[in-house]
Amino acid sequence: MWFKLAPVQDDAVAESAGIAAGMSAADVRAAAGRLGSLTRVTPVIRSQALDAIAGCELWLKAENLQHVGAFKARGALHAVSRLDPAARARGVITYSSGNHAQAVAFAARHFGAPAWIAMPTDAPAVKVAGVRALGGQIVLAGTSSEERRAAALKLVEETGGVIVEPFDDADVIAGQGTATLELLAQVAAATDGGGLDALVVPVGGGGLIAGACLVAEEAGLAVYSAEPIGCDALAQSLAAGRRVAVPPGPTLADGLKPVRVGALNFAIAARAVRGALVVDDAALGQALVRLLLAAKVLVEPSGAAGLAVALGRMLPAQGRLRRVGVILSGGNVSPALVSSLLLRYGDAS
Repeated sequence: MWFKLAPVQDDAVAESAGIAAGMSAADVRAAAGRLGSLTRVTPVIRSQALDAIAGCELWLKAENLQHVGAFKARGALHAVSRLDPAARARGVITYSSGNHAQAVAFAARHFGAPAWIAMPTDAPAVKVAGVRALGGQIVLAGTSSEERRAAALKLVEETGGVIVEPFDDADVIAGQGTATLELLAQVAAATDGGGLDALVVPVGGGGLIAGACLVAEEAGLAVYSAEPIGCDALAQSLAAGRRVAVPPGPTLADGLKPVRVGALNFAIAARAVRGALVVDDAALGQALVRLLLAAKVLVEPSGAAGLAVALGRMLPAQGRLRRVGVILSGGNVSPALVSSLLLRYGDAS
């Protein structure tokens, strides 16, 4: 899906515009300095077999190998580290379908604080188990982000804890941007100073792509979003020039199902994203399987969204692009789903 930018007409975005205008790659570098060794420097994966399908060099940032198996650890650790210590000690609260839930539980444990997490009733069992293993206390709340947020606000009243937003927060955005900052440094080091021609980023609430845009703006790098069909809130919002609510449809990508992207995230993305692309479940499943078989790397369907775009040659003039960066955003997936996707797409990959 492509879009022509319309004038932004959204009160929440307008209120966020001042914050967004003041954010830049410098905020991401500051976050990287604060995080230090708290986060892993994840590897960049290369595969000649995948390059041949995509028609260009793919530089795959393996955030599935980050703490808790997702890039979300970056934003959560940064945001929790920035909380007032007294407030943090009362506890941290969030609402999430899974990966941010695990990330906040991980960050809370690191800083010695309790954590309460509002999760959907249909959250993948592997993600629920991950939160519990990290000491997070779970409250199940409906299936929409609005229901989860309402439950989180109730937890604030009951516990006196503080909410760590899953994506619509400057500290979270700056933390997520460190993945792109690392990727560009790794590509430059491997290519004697060369750079990427494009970057593809999966989008749920928009924290990852907003952070990527801050870094990419400074580098002059084109950024493209990847969303599942029926859950394309950013694509529809960019086309409309305002945030659009999109009740999530069925998708394998359980981590990419917000009703809306964040206001701050949208304000940043609207000035930097070059194109919005959507992929179906077949493309997600095939990308996951191809990555597993060709590169021996396992991601969840949400983490395969950017790769599905690249392998489908959906980027403009992709045959003339030399290097394309793709963020593999997470790897928390059930063995049963992997098995079913291998049976379905293994022979075709």
